[in-house]
Amino acid sequence: MKKYYYSILILCAVVLNLKSPVIAQDQELGIYEKLDEYIPDDLTFVSENYDTVNLLSIIDKPTVLVPVYYNCPGICTPLLEGVADVINKTDPVLGIDYQIFTFSFNYEENTELAIEKKETFSNLVKGSHDLDNGWKYFTADSLNVYRLLNSIGYKVKKEGKEYIHPGAIVVLSPEGKITRYLYGTYIMPFDLKMAIVEASEGKSGPTINKFLKYCFSYDPDGKKYVLNITKVSGSIIIFFAVLLFLTLMFKKNKRKQTNEL
Repeated sequence: MKKYYYSILILCAVVLNLKSPVIAQDQELGIYEKLDEYIPDDLTFVSENYDTVNLLSIIDKPTVLVPVYYNCPGICTPLLEGVADVINKTDPVLGIDYQIFTFSFNYEENTELAIEKKETFSNLVKGSHDLDNGWKYFTADSLNVYRLLNSIGYKVKKEGKEYIHPGAIVVLSPEGKITRYLYGTYIMPFDLKMAIVEASEGKSGPTINKFLKYCFSYDPDGKKYVLNITKVSGSIIIFFAVLLFLTLMFKKNKRKQTNEL
């Protein structure tokens, strides 16, 4: 019996030590969560209205940060489409219950691009949401961009004219505290609603889904993210192998107990 349980513990350890969805700390790219930490109080960004603002000073409600770059050929467009989609599907009202700050981490991009992107994705939102004040688009210089990225643990890497980067949004409390990370280009309405509720109370929540970082890889030739079949299929094979082994061990142990009786 003891051997049986030891085997289970060993196999669980193997499964848990499979390649992590979040890139290790010694690498340049990935998301290093900083729950319960605060963004700096002196970050200066330029809105799509050409207003220069202190970012923290305009956070007065739960705020969703959406790091992208406006000329991204990869996952930024699906991510922004996902944000527009989840706005339509959640009960909280944008501009009243929460707000969204989309910002470009490419400091060479300008306000004209921010205006263009806002117009494009605002057209996807239905209902009585305050898009003018509720979904803001920002640009900034390199210092402010990287200070914000570092404060939320969001690491990007420039390859030529493009950026390799994760796909995720970050939820802040009205005081600017990091309370939740939501990964991927599709955001579950329930996840966003709960993140907004928790943020309004200043509570941080655990990260449930880190699927994107595990299953997608950047294709430097095609300049896009592609499904990493090897990682996914390998994990599935290991999972079923472990399941089969445990089933056989259980049946063997049960037969042994029956014979002893």
